[in-house]
Amino acid sequence: MTYNRNYTDRQTDSANAKLALLARFKARPGTDDPLMQQRRAERLAVAEARAAREQARLEAKREAERLLAAAAAEREAQERLAELAREEERLADLARAEAERPRKVLLEAVHYAQLRGAGSRRR
Repeated sequence: MTYNRNYTDRQTDSANAKLALLARFKARPGTDDPLMQQRRAERLAVAEARAAREQARLEAKREAERLLAAAAAEREAQERLAELAREEERLADLARAEAERPRKVLLEAVHYAQLRGAGSRRR
């Protein structure tokens, strides 16, 4: 490689490089070439398969979310039923206590009367 090249040599080399690049571009197969059509079909098939896998993933995710939501709703319903049962039990206990109250009051009155009566006999 010589360093004493002049402007004309550099200009010629540049033109030759551009021509070589153009020749390479023109040598490429066109869109109607069977090899290019095959490659395009393969890329299209890969893209369709990728889209199908993505769709399957989305459907699986939606199904999982639906199942989680259904399980959460079932748990919530069971919790509501358990809360209602606890409330029923509390109300039943309250009703039993209320039903027992007159009897207790009466027993306390009798007991008090017995204590008063026993105390008055001792004197």
